[in-house]
Amino acid sequence: MAGGEYPDHPRVGVGAVVLREGCVLLVQRGAAPAREFWAIPGGRLRLGETLQEGAEREIREETGIVICAGEPIFTCDSLMRDEEGRVRFHYVIVDMAADYVSGEVRAADDALDARWVSPAELRYLTVTKSTLKLLGQIGFISPFFSGNEVMP
Repeated sequence: MAGGEYPDHPRVGVGAVVLREGCVLLVQRGAAPAREFWAIPGGRLRLGETLQEGAEREIREETGIVICAGEPIFTCDSLMRDEEGRVRFHYVIVDMAADYVSGEVRAADDALDARWVSPAELRYLTVTKSTLKLLGQIGFISPFFSGNEVMP
């Protein structure tokens, strides 16, 4: 989710959880607040878009994958303050369940990398805490998973 520093109100972020052949679609973020961390692909919801439309657009833009977005399955706050206590970023993120439709994964837009990731491969990636929490809640990984997460 590029931009959005020092907002005057919370921004809505939308993502999609896409599973295929025992793997989940993840991107390595190319912009703050989670630059270089692996996470569920997504971005800012645009005015006039439904959550489903926003998720489908963002996944296509970031990964080249076409999906069919379903219902919300996870929500979280992403709030980061600077050294002076000012709100630097504030997103309310809604992640949607989604089905893979077509396409080959390629990093695009503000993603540094994009790929299908197995539960075993997660141990070697620096993944956001919220992504690990979501993947634990849906049973993709154990709730006791121990990986390289450090970003909220």
